[in-house]
Amino acid sequence: MTSTPFSRRGFLKTSAALAGAAALPKAAFAAGDLTVGFIYVGPKDDYGYNQAHAEGAGAVKALAGVTVVEEENVAETIDVQKSMESMINFDGATLLFPTSFGYFDPHILEVAPKNPDLRFQHCGGLWQDGVHPTNAGSYFGYIGMGQYLNGITAGYATKTKKIGFVAAKPIPQVLLNINSFLLGARSVDSEITCQVIFTGEWSLAVKEAEATNALADAGCDVVTCHVDGPKVVMETGAARGMYLNGYHANQSSLAPEIYLTGAEWNWAKVYEDMVKTTMDGGTIPNFVRGGLAEGFIKMSPLGPAVSDEARNKFEATKAEIMKGGFAAIKGPLKDNKGNVIATEGQAFEESDVALESMDYLVEGVIGATS
Repeated sequence: MTSTPFSRRGFLKTSAALAGAAALPKAAFAAGDLTVGFIYVGPKDDYGYNQAHAEGAGAVKALAGVTVVEEENVAETIDVQKSMESMINFDGATLLFPTSFGYFDPHILEVAPKNPDLRFQHCGGLWQDGVHPTNAGSYFGYIGMGQYLNGITAGYATKTKKIGFVAAKPIPQVLLNINSFLLGARSVDSEITCQVIFTGEWSLAVKEAEATNALADAGCDVVTCHVDGPKVVMETGAARGMYLNGYHANQSSLAPEIYLTGAEWNWAKVYEDMVKTTMDGGTIPNFVRGGLAEGFIKMSPLGPAVSDEARNKFEATKAEIMKGGFAAIKGPLKDNKGNVIATEGQAFEESDVALESMDYLVEGVIGATS
């Protein structure tokens, strides 16, 4: 069920409607069952971030006793508060997944305390124990490991030793993906560099196309990204003859001959687990994380442009990551300003919470966070 802007945000535009909705007793909604709300900042078919979450919501729809309500194209403004309140009061949702990074502060932090008996799960690293409401929580995955594997295939594919990254905003998760992509490539060839261009927006097709073209003009012959909808980057890169590494979801259908692989979310497992926990009367942990081994992320199938040598290293490295304890950020390592990040013997495993406050680009990345 996908709701329209009228039935969600429009429902709460007048105080009379809001008062009427608030008066509805929550017990009147599907007693014994569970209604789950999903909110997306963009379209559900964006070949990227929102599509990956919507695919996870699709798996939840198949669970017995669960009703799913969804709304797409909800801005990171008071609009998302109205959408959450509508799902609660209009649909009886008791478990909500507002999926975009900017939904948390101040929007979830405004709505969650007013609804202490409901659960709000946010995709990202922002929830803090003792600081934020206990009926809110954070979930995310170690997808930097996926970008490290992307980087291995890029390292074998590049002829210019220049690879490119189109990024939205320099937040820790994005920086970790950029750094991991470069370090994966450098595990193949230490002379490879990665140029990054920040667009400043999660979804802005014109800037994404311009950035991809600029990277191609600079000699980058492989490109990946961290924007909400990678389709523009993939199609523009393909038109410029660049090899492609995907992100969020599988984009191989856009250019199958030159798509190397991609780091994908596997939200179906994550959402199913959290919904089942709720239905069984349990409590979802406030801090939920996982990687390849836990099934939170997965890799797109290797494409025909990936050499046998690249396949062998990719599979061997993936097996190491699956064992646990793998570290992409390890010493000796400096940032691209010359500051020491990790000394000899020092390593930050994928689960190290220090990575969730990353504020640097590693040596070999061409670009700046500000």
